[in-house]
Amino acid sequence: MRHATRGEVDPFIVMDVMEAARKAEAAGRHIIHMEVGQPGTGAPAAAKTKLIAEMADPLGYTVGLGLPELRVRIARHYADWYGVDLDPARVVVTSGASGAFLLAFSALFDNGERVGLGTPCYPSYRQILKAVGLTPVDIPTTFAQRFQPLPDDVAAHDLAGLIVASPANPTGTMLDEGALRALANACAAQDAALISDEIYHGIDYDMDPVTALQVTDDVYVVNSFSKYFSMTGWRVGWMVVPDDHVRRVERLAQNMFICAPHAAQRLALHAMDCTAELEANKAVYAANRALMMDGLKAAGLDRFAPPDGAFYVYVDVSEYTDDALAFAAEILEQAGVAVTPGLDFDAARGQHWLRFSYARGTDDIREGLDCLATFMKGRSA
Repeated sequence: MRHATRGEVDPFIVMDVMEAARKAEAAGRHIIHMEVGQPGTGAPAAAKTKLIAEMADPLGYTVGLGLPELRVRIARHYADWYGVDLDPARVVVTSGASGAFLLAFSALFDNGERVGLGTPCYPSYRQILKAVGLTPVDIPTTFAQRFQPLPDDVAAHDLAGLIVASPANPTGTMLDEGALRALANACAAQDAALISDEIYHGIDYDMDPVTALQVTDDVYVVNSFSKYFSMTGWRVGWMVVPDDHVRRVERLAQNMFICAPHAAQRLALHAMDCTAELEANKAVYAANRALMMDGLKAAGLDRFAPPDGAFYVYVDVSEYTDDALAFAAEILEQAGVAVTPGLDFDAARGQHWLRFSYARGTDDIREGLDCLATFMKGRSA
């Protein structure tokens, strides 16, 4: 049967690692999961209790832009966290952040246009862009610039748009207000769209996150209930768009998705008021972060930028391997620890990098680090 070139996207390697780990577990092995960016906790308990009480009602379609009360609550979230006065009419509830990216790319760009990605970056940006007929442009970043793109990159690469992430996946680095403003100004000067991925907001440590809405309204801001709100499997996110783009995005959302899952939207609404439980989860990530940085250094894996946020450490392993995929397979086989090769995030340089997630429970992280230390010691013996 014939097929379209838009379907010829690269695999999401971390999902392949998850499958290899699953097979090892099915064979009876104990595996420590440091490969996937999924909180070890589930949705907040109080939110689930409220949703269960609502399940007796038919949960039919919602309007395309999402439950009105959830959009109002998200707008209040921006006032509470950032001091931003946001009109709820600009909020679009989406089928996960992935749905938001599909809507954003469809609304902003015409076929073939060039959209910049500071590499290393979340791999699905590139693959979704390819699938909708756009041209992803990798912009290599450096340790010195904390793996974030620079304002000059917008004009230098002739971009129609730029995607930034803060905190970033896989590095955990963040943009401060000055850096984010400079990128927004550079995009405005080139008539390039700015898309700000903020799905790890709330999971920060030594500095407060800045939303792009603090520096410009000419931006698409993407967020999700998957990370801070611990709702990965519920597949609900949101996007904030400029006033004059709301109807354009609404028409796309109506036709592509009808609406985000109704039950997930209701759970998300309740989860936004579960601050105590969510902050307790964040305290676990903070403890895990300290353990991870110390444990990796003790194992000889000490070449990384300390993560400002999210729950990842991106480690340069070039002194040990030229093949991160094989190295990750070796770690899984011999140490029983699943980690993600950098090729997911940077096709050009990722063979020298591994990403370690510390989203799971602290006991798991401690055990995994002990296994890694034993593995690295045996490897150098």
